[in-house]
Amino acid sequence: MRNLKLFRTLEFRDIPARGKPQCFCLRTERGTVLIGSECGLIEVDPEQREVKTEISLVAERFLPEDGSGCIVGIQGLPDQESVCVATASGDVILCNLSTRQLECVGSVANGISVMSWSPDQELVLLVTGQQTLIMMTRAFEVIAEQQIHQEDFGEGKFVTLGWGSRETQFQGSEGRQAAFPVQVHESALPWDDHRPHITWRGDGQFFAVSVVCPQTGARKIRVWNREFTLHSTSEPVPGLGPHLAWKPSGSLIASTQDKPNQQDVVFLEKNGLLHGQFTLPFFKDEVKVNDLLWNADSTVLAVWLEDLPRENHPILKSYVQLWTMGNYHWYLKQSLPFSTTGMNQVVSLLWDPVMPGRLHILCQGWRYICCDWHWTTDRSSGNSASDLANVAVIDGNRLLVTVFRQTVIPPPMCTYRLLIPHPVNQVMFSAPLRKSNDLAVFDASNQISVYKCGDNPDLDPTVKLGAVGGNGFKVPLSTPQLEKRYRIQLGNGEDEEVNPLQLSFLTWIEEAVFLAISHSHTSLQSAICRLTVAPSEADEEQGQLVVSSSVTVDGVIIGLCCSSKTKSSVVQLADGQLLRCFWDSPALTVEPWKNAEGFPVQFAHPCTQVEVAVIGGQECVLGLTDRCRFFVNDTEVASNITSFAVCDEFLLLTTHSHTCHCFSLRCASLKMLQTGLCGSNEANGESLRRVERGSRIVTVVPQDTKLILQMPRGNLEVVHHRALVLAQIRDWLDNLMFKEAFECMRKLRINLNLIHDHNPEVFLGNVEAFIKQIDSVNHINLFLTELKEEDVTKTMYPPPVPNTVQTFRDPDKKKLDLICDTMRVAMENINPHKYYLSILTSHVKKTTPELEIVLQKVHKLKARNAPPGPETVSAEEALKYLLLLVDVNELYNHSLGTYNFDLVLMVAEKSQKDPKEYIPFLNALKKMEINYQRFTIDKYLKRYEKALGHLSKCGPEYFTECLNLIKDKNLYKEALKLYQPQSLQYQAISVVYGEHLMQEHMYEPAGFVFARCGAHQKALSAFLACGSWQQALCIASQLQLSEDQMVGLARTLAGKLMEQRKHTEAALVLEQYAQDYEEAVLQLLEGAAWEEALRLVYKYDREDIIETSVKPSILEAQKNFMAFLDSQTAIFIRHKDRFLVVRELKSQGPQMHVDNEMGAPGPESDFFSESGSEMSGRYSQSNSRISAYV
Repeated sequence: MRNLKLFRTLEFRDIPARGKPQCFCLRTERGTVLIGSECGLIEVDPEQREVKTEISLVAERFLPEDGSGCIVGIQGLPDQESVCVATASGDVILCNLSTRQLECVGSVANGISVMSWSPDQELVLLVTGQQTLIMMTRAFEVIAEQQIHQEDFGEGKFVTLGWGSRETQFQGSEGRQAAFPVQVHESALPWDDHRPHITWRGDGQFFAVSVVCPQTGARKIRVWNREFTLHSTSEPVPGLGPHLAWKPSGSLIASTQDKPNQQDVVFLEKNGLLHGQFTLPFFKDEVKVNDLLWNADSTVLAVWLEDLPRENHPILKSYVQLWTMGNYHWYLKQSLPFSTTGMNQVVSLLWDPVMPGRLHILCQGWRYICCDWHWTTDRSSGNSASDLANVAVIDGNRLLVTVFRQTVIPPPMCTYRLLIPHPVNQVMFSAPLRKSNDLAVFDASNQISVYKCGDNPDLDPTVKLGAVGGNGFKVPLSTPQLEKRYRIQLGNGEDEEVNPLQLSFLTWIEEAVFLAISHSHTSLQSAICRLTVAPSEADEEQGQLVVSSSVTVDGVIIGLCCSSKTKSSVVQLADGQLLRCFWDSPALTVEPWKNAEGFPVQFAHPCTQVEVAVIGGQECVLGLTDRCRFFVNDTEVASNITSFAVCDEFLLLTTHSHTCHCFSLRCASLKMLQTGLCGSNEANGESLRRVERGSRIVTVVPQDTKLILQMPRGNLEVVHHRALVLAQIRDWLDNLMFKEAFECMRKLRINLNLIHDHNPEVFLGNVEAFIKQIDSVNHINLFLTELKEEDVTKTMYPPPVPNTVQTFRDPDKKKLDLICDTMRVAMENINPHKYYLSILTSHVKKTTPELEIVLQKVHKLKARNAPPGPETVSAEEALKYLLLLVDVNELYNHSLGTYNFDLVLMVAEKSQKDPKEYIPFLNALKKMEINYQRFTIDKYLKRYEKALGHLSKCGPEYFTECLNLIKDKNLYKEALKLYQPQSLQYQAISVVYGEHLMQEHMYEPAGFVFARCGAHQKALSAFLACGSWQQALCIASQLQLSEDQMVGLARTLAGKLMEQRKHTEAALVLEQYAQDYEEAVLQLLEGAAWEEALRLVYKYDREDIIETSVKPSILEAQKNFMAFLDSQTAIFIRHKDRFLVVRELKSQGPQMHVDNEMGAPGPESDFFSESGSEMSGRYSQSNSRISAYV
């Protein structure tokens, strides 16, 4: 859905030369043009507007002096600095442009009608006057010579066995003769020049020749290969035109065909068979085709036509039309009218072999025009919801408009089309935001048709509905109305005739105000013109636009852009310089565009697409070159960008790596854009998504989530970029537009938790508004069932700008519980009957599902037996809905846990359970005592704590079963809470609990449990097992043990303490409870408690123990300490000496390295260098390890 826009126009008028131009070729390496006339050759430089070289062919008698000579071919040879010229008289001349020498490299006696060089300039073809085809090398050595007219079809002749052919089929009433139709040959067209025409395939392996067959008088196309072997002959095509052009990509050959009611451009395959066509927008016998030309990349077909003389049409014109194909439809993108007489008559035209969008035109009055075209997408630039996201596609005198906000229609279809009297060359949408749907159309007759969208329900006669129309359909679309047509008056009618491309970059900046660019034909200057409506009568059908103000700029303007948001206009010059244009002042003025630092901005390369955007609060100019280099001001951000668009606060770009990036300009920076577009950065979150190979941005629907992409073959694809979606959802949630946000999230599968997590306080404060806007039980249930405890703004959808709103949540209150409780209260206040199922869902979705409450509510609903209503829900429906949320077995168990058998039966009937299983079980339960019944139910449901509580109420006869349950399920602590401490049951449970703790080797807690229930003997055993000597001695006192028993217990405790190396405690027990102070002193000496040992010695007046035990113990300890000290000292000295050695070696290491470098090179120098490196590394590592110890 792209159009061709004029990028720049270069014109050289009044070239000082003799004669009339006949043909021309290009010298792309020097940027000059070689023009041939009946007098000779002339080389001109269009940029400098000067003649470089002039060579006369008349002086050397290659051309006659009377001006009747004709040059039939001209070809530049860059590697030889020369040009090859073929004359109609038969001479092939090689002209050296440096020395101006002429050399006749060959001559054909019968004359030459065509000269054609292969694309690689290795071969040259000559067609003589006797219809002979001569192939030569670039050195002009003849390879072969053949007659053009061949009887054979060629080596590519089709082979068929006849089966399934027309001759073998039944012909019905027509008879057998219908199987053998008579070939009717039509003669060549009346305006046919009967000359051969040659075209080469892009790779130079094949060439095609169009000639008039002498036997039939009709045109035929023969295809030859590079070895000069006939490959194929075209099928008979009635009305086949003389001109042909082989598509450089090699797929098709373009030609023309006259049909009974129309004239078509037809395409033939290499085998000579027809393969598609399109119709020219003219009546039969109205025009003739002078030439067909493909551009370098095979995307544009130029058709040069000329009016045929007719009665009542004295003014004849010629046309240069540019056709492109998309989605198997041919579009007429540009139509350039020229006169057929006078100075503006077209002589020849060529596509540039290097620049695919550059067209060279040579006119009769020695006027040369060079036009650069580039692809652009014409779309409305509004940012509000009122903008319809219009995209306009030029197709001849029709403008195809698609409204993407309301419908997505693949081309070549459209929403509606505008019928313009003349072919459209440019379309522009209104820049003001409030009128972004208005558009103006500039056609080939220098007229502007203004269409405005309004509330008028009537359909304008020039507006025809496209794919949205039809009988019986009401189109919810406001179509534009033709307001008026304006003719542009530039003041000089001759100028308008000379250059039909005088105005470019028309921009509608304000009501009845346009900006346009006009290029000077005498110097490298351009003018910015402001066009305004001239005063006229109100009822006048056609108005006039006149130049109210203009400003001249030094340089060639190649771009003009006006921002609809900031109202800034930027102008781009050919050298990349950017200017700011002030159009709202009485006189147009320009100044350099400056960046934030105040320096002028200049692109490093000219950009074909320019936009103005606000990045991080700073107004910047964005540019994209035809080489996919993307600039922000004068900084190159990326070099793999294929297309971009600015919409709202977002910048969207597609790349060669088949990705689409979306950046928020509000918080963006150049560094962030460079980082985000880096090829190695694949994890860009929501800003990046994969797209189909070759996708380009068509438009972005403002205030919506739709991004329209076009594939290389022409079809459209609508994607919802995650960044656009989340930004729009956040905007809707900020504006409390919950319904729009919910519908978008549900359709695009965005997690619904974002509705709450985006701003929890706002959501919880507007829950009733949320419920009323959604107004659907199913949608509310969907929201509740998708809730989870996770905060999606921190995991799945982090905001591009960190949220500064602090959310305070009760740490004891879960998110699910808070939302469910708040919504349940709101639904009960609004309409509890309507939202009954949603209320049940709010109970089920809590962190701990309240299934019993839900079942009780359903049971109450069934018991109430309310009459059915439009908003009421029956108990059966509620139960069926619950079975969708909860597993039926889980629901059955919870209903059983309510001890309500009616509720159990109600749930069981809706399940898949076998009645033979649950009915006997329920009947058995009903026969039990109430507490034992509930115990049985809780035990079945594995709710053992509740089961224990009910069993404890059944009486003493069930205590044994209760004790077994306690043992099996380890419910000791819960059981102790159910009985009084003085009861026998409490004591029995405590004893069992203590024995369980003993088995678990938890001796001290077991001892306390035994002591609390009065089992002192077992408590003493437990304390002895754990070594708790204080508690053991206390229990022993309560048992009133004898003196001998107490002494034995004390010695036992002391032995355990000695095993644990608790010598001081062992000595205390031995002294106080075993009355063995001598053993106590020995234990103190063993534990190095010298002072305490001396205290006992003097307490019991046994100083002899000092000599026998104390002194030897102290001396032994002193000896051990000294030995340890000596060993540690030796270790320290050894490490110290090693450390000093390492320090010395490390200090000598650099000096040794320097000596090796300064010494004379020798055979061992490399070895020492490597050794030094290894030694240095080893020393550094050793130093690191030693430093860790030091």
